[in-house]
Amino acid sequence: MTKPAMPVAEPRLAVIIPCWNYADYVSLAIRSVLEQRCDECELIVVDDGSTDASWSVIQQYDARAYRIKNGGQRAACLYGLSKTRAPFVLFLDADDELRTGSLAIILSKLDDRVAKLQFPLTRIDRNGAIIGEPVPKLGSFRDHCALASRVLKTGTYASPPTSGNVFRRDACRFLNEADYDAAVDGIILFAAPFMGDVVSLSEPLGFYRVHDRNASGLGRPVDAGLLRRELSRFVARMNHLRRILEPLAQAQYLAPAEDTHFYLERSFYLAVAEGLPVPVRTLARLLRRVWESQAPVKRRAALIAFLILTAALPNRRAKQGLSYRLNTNRHSMTGLLRALF
Repeated sequence: MTKPAMPVAEPRLAVIIPCWNYADYVSLAIRSVLEQRCDECELIVVDDGSTDASWSVIQQYDARAYRIKNGGQRAACLYGLSKTRAPFVLFLDADDELRTGSLAIILSKLDDRVAKLQFPLTRIDRNGAIIGEPVPKLGSFRDHCALASRVLKTGTYASPPTSGNVFRRDACRFLNEADYDAAVDGIILFAAPFMGDVVSLSEPLGFYRVHDRNASGLGRPVDAGLLRRELSRFVARMNHLRRILEPLAQAQYLAPAEDTHFYLERSFYLAVAEGLPVPVRTLARLLRRVWESQAPVKRRAALIAFLILTAALPNRRAKQGLSYRLNTNRHSMTGLLRALF
């Protein structure tokens, strides 16, 4: 089923909203784009086989909208991508929103050499009330060499949730090969620095809604199943990235997934979540990776102290501390002690 609308002539940016059973929020996401009246931007909404009232809500708006068989976020985004020729794409989650004026700011920063643009998102609750500082904390810069080097060494870099990223269209082609991942905020984030510049903005240009159905698990108790899926996804993504880097003669410099900070940290958390003792070797390797990171000394010392304390505490206390670390935007020693005791 399709609801046609007049497309914007030669848009530079397409905002694609994939929606699955978010009837409560999708209208807010749509309006956050349409109300900006941006001539250089087009909006495409893809209902991913919703079983609630999402499609009825979507049809109320003058946007190009499509209803497809449920296939997950990645499939819905790829379908939306096939319906636009815009050179840049922003995948906006149906429960998130863009800030007024954000599209004009984004467009002013884009040129052909930009492979990705990123910006923080202000956290809000299900009713739209602000519940924390913008995440993640980003600096303003334009770079690709330093980020590419960081990806080779660690497999990651500081990047926002899905709705805080704009991709050059050619970076999105790797989504077709990412059949190990239902989401879109994976391989293209980490391939982008090898394809061009990454523009980072410190100003929050959108809103990330925290509620009981977030795929990320934010705001919920520590979930061992989610941690296992994160580890599996990370290993598959690193293998995919290695294949992408082979033609660039850089695959040999990509660190083994199992030796990175992310993998070791998530393995540590998984042991805690499953009520198992943290292997001494895992803890030792993780502490070394933390100390070798580029984070400020104070932050590294705080994380090392947290990890050692968590490993030493009884499992119930350790889980409480871990929940605080994973589900809280603002961390402090006082807040951690309250969570623990």
